[in-house]
Amino acid sequence: MITFSDLPAVNAFLNGLSALFLTAGYLFIRRKRQRAHRNCMIAAVVTSTLFLVCYLTYHSQAGRTIFREPAWFRPIYLSILLTHTVLAVVILPLVVMTLNRALKERFEFHKKIARWTWPIWMYVSLTGVLIYLLLYQIFPQR
Repeated sequence: MITFSDLPAVNAFLNGLSALFLTAGYLFIRRKRQRAHRNCMIAAVVTSTLFLVCYLTYHSQAGRTIFREPAWFRPIYLSILLTHTVLAVVILPLVVMTLNRALKERFEFHKKIARWTWPIWMYVSLTGVLIYLLLYQIFPQR
């Protein structure tokens, strides 16, 4: 049974799973395996959506988590968090536009925007896992 306190780990898992689907989707499209690509990208959208629901649920109750220690690492952590947060906001409309173009079979336009969407989405997913590791595993905040 998953408890409320498990949600940060669930969020990291969902971010990591999204990154795996994004990687597989990228590899499949490079090999011209469109159906496998489509399935992976839909799975990435689903896992990212589940992440967002869990993230908002957790932070609506728990509030913010503040990185305090070690003080020497705090500026590095805040830099990672800032870029992650800004790009997480940017990626939402990009994913919607990219998915919309694919669903409408406007593949040339899909491809043009996907070149921007994929690396940003991958960065957000991977830094989400990194932020979890820094906050809860490497430098647990007491």
